[in-house]
Amino acid sequence: MSAEPVLSLLSAPGAVTEHPDRFLDRELSWLRFNQRVLELAEDDNLPLLERVRFLAIFASNLDEFFMVRVAGLKRRIAAGVAVKAASGLMPREVLERIWTKTSDLVGRHASLFKDEITPLLKSEGIELIRWADLTRDEQRYCKKIFKERVFPVLTPLAVDPAHPFPYISGLSLNLAVLVRNPKTESQHFARVKVPGSLARFIPLGNHRFVPLEDVIGEHLDRLFPGMEVVAAHTFRVTRNEDLEVEEDDAENLLKALEKELLRRKFGPPVRLEVEEDIDERVLGLLVSELDVTDEEVFRLPGLIDLRGLHDIADLDREDLKYASYLPGTHVQLAPVESASPVDVFEALQRADVLLHHPYDSFATSVQRFIEQAAADPHVLAIKQTLYRTSGNSPIIDALVDAAESGKQVLVIVEIKARFDEQANIRWARKLEEAGCHVVYGQVGLKTHCKLSMVVRQEPEGLRRYTHIGTGNYNPKTARMYEDLGLLTTDEAVGEDVAHLFNNLSGYSRNASYDQLLVAPDSVRSGLQRCIDAEIEHHLAGRPARIRIKANAIVDEELIDALYAASQVGVPIELLVRGICALRPGVPGLSETIRVRSILGRFLEHSRVFWFANGGEPVVYIGSADMMHRNLDRRVEVLVPLPDAAQVAQATQLLDTAFAPTTAGWELHPDGDWTREAGSSSRPLEDLQEILISRHHRHR
Repeated sequence: MSAEPVLSLLSAPGAVTEHPDRFLDRELSWLRFNQRVLELAEDDNLPLLERVRFLAIFASNLDEFFMVRVAGLKRRIAAGVAVKAASGLMPREVLERIWTKTSDLVGRHASLFKDEITPLLKSEGIELIRWADLTRDEQRYCKKIFKERVFPVLTPLAVDPAHPFPYISGLSLNLAVLVRNPKTESQHFARVKVPGSLARFIPLGNHRFVPLEDVIGEHLDRLFPGMEVVAAHTFRVTRNEDLEVEEDDAENLLKALEKELLRRKFGPPVRLEVEEDIDERVLGLLVSELDVTDEEVFRLPGLIDLRGLHDIADLDREDLKYASYLPGTHVQLAPVESASPVDVFEALQRADVLLHHPYDSFATSVQRFIEQAAADPHVLAIKQTLYRTSGNSPIIDALVDAAESGKQVLVIVEIKARFDEQANIRWARKLEEAGCHVVYGQVGLKTHCKLSMVVRQEPEGLRRYTHIGTGNYNPKTARMYEDLGLLTTDEAVGEDVAHLFNNLSGYSRNASYDQLLVAPDSVRSGLQRCIDAEIEHHLAGRPARIRIKANAIVDEELIDALYAASQVGVPIELLVRGICALRPGVPGLSETIRVRSILGRFLEHSRVFWFANGGEPVVYIGSADMMHRNLDRRVEVLVPLPDAAQVAQATQLLDTAFAPTTAGWELHPDGDWTREAGSSSRPLEDLQEILISRHHRHR
């Protein structure tokens, strides 16, 4: 059982608020999400290099959790604003449970890599070896590499009365070095930063690799000539790197954000990772100088910072990976006879298209849509939101081309997209220089919605072509993230999107939309109405059911609405990738609610809200999760699927996800998750493999 308070099982139904401990803690729920990632790395049925990839993902996820969530808890405690969470826990209680749970997960992670994955890699001819295991020839090669490529970029920083303790940048890998002066026998501390610009694992040939820190550690005498190296230990610091920007107006936001990005580098430490056998004097110095508590120190067996395992997972060993998959062009956008790309506008005039990435190619759908619009002389305007995009983005290039050819181009750039701020600042400036109208959204609200609109002159008049999606306009992540997107010429949807762009770029404050639900004005109330309607349908004997697919379900108000629906008997199925604060299956509260989670080779990212609606299902897709920030502090959009065929497509997706033959994790009332994968003789089916096969057959 978990350490969270377990809900007492109340048999008699009553008001939802009579259940004071009805919410799971969001931070602890997130740790259980990362535990599910770790369980994939532990799954010996998965290809070996995919298990390596999940080890790296676990490490990256945990870094962000500490930089943002743990840092936020510490900040609230320090500021004296430590109020109870919805789970009933105080921030300090949550923090203590985080230390306990994280310590367990980190230990499992390190042991899995050291004791199981490393030997398995060796059996497949991929060796991650330490310095002591190198051959003489390999040591000579590493010495040459150190002299030519590593030594020139190293900077040893001494600590003594004349040299204060150096600043340790967040997530950098470092060597804590003890040296002795042979003349005076005095010992001194120095820090050597492992260059992040160099590969973490140095290739030795024949798929043999040695950690960069081992090579540096073996040649420290070159950095401290005349001194005796007594000991060297690897360590890493995680800092508070969440941004805090007070917005006065959009014009000053760019400068404020650039200043805050500089400040981010100097955030207070929230975690110290050290080697298991670190010298106690060195550890004492690090703890003292970095001002971390004992709970924030993590002693790890083996290598620190396994994010570098992405490079190993990228090795050219297709036999150790998932079978390769090439997304196909959606059947409605596929050319029938000609080898040239289909005319997207002509295709959309025939019928709207519901895309499902990565099964449907992003390049031949959304990207093609924007590129064709940029080149089409009949297109008068393109309006686009950008939250995150890729390096060398073809979307950016197409918008630049459109502006340079005289089209009106409006781009809403969200430069506060966490950890992508610097890149988005660069895109904003590039777009402005090309003549695009660049706007940074509304003060106090992140623009998270995924919208693109093309205005085209046609013989019968102007027509709006609109794309509304659940994922970013990022061709790179579109190959790895599961997302939905609607390409439509629906006039009512186009009218709403046009109003929303005017709200974002001008002074219009129209909060009323005919088709769209738009946060912060109407997503919360719209979903509440849909849930209330299902209660009415159920009480009247009509078909009633709720199905939601989301990244996170945290918002207490909407969770209470789902509890109320469950109390009258409405069947509810929730598919949640990450955090879920709702407790399912509690007598008298949530008996009809089932919560599943599916993780796999693709990151489940789409948001789908499905309501039986008395027998005529209504389905919304869009950018909003059921979290406070999405509902109240962001510009989000949900669009109803306008066509019965698209509703059926979304329904089939959910039918497959919730089928008893489909593998996944099931959430229990106490917050624990159980993986349902079937037996070795009768394994359950993987949702993503089912969809790969289904899309392959339909091409």
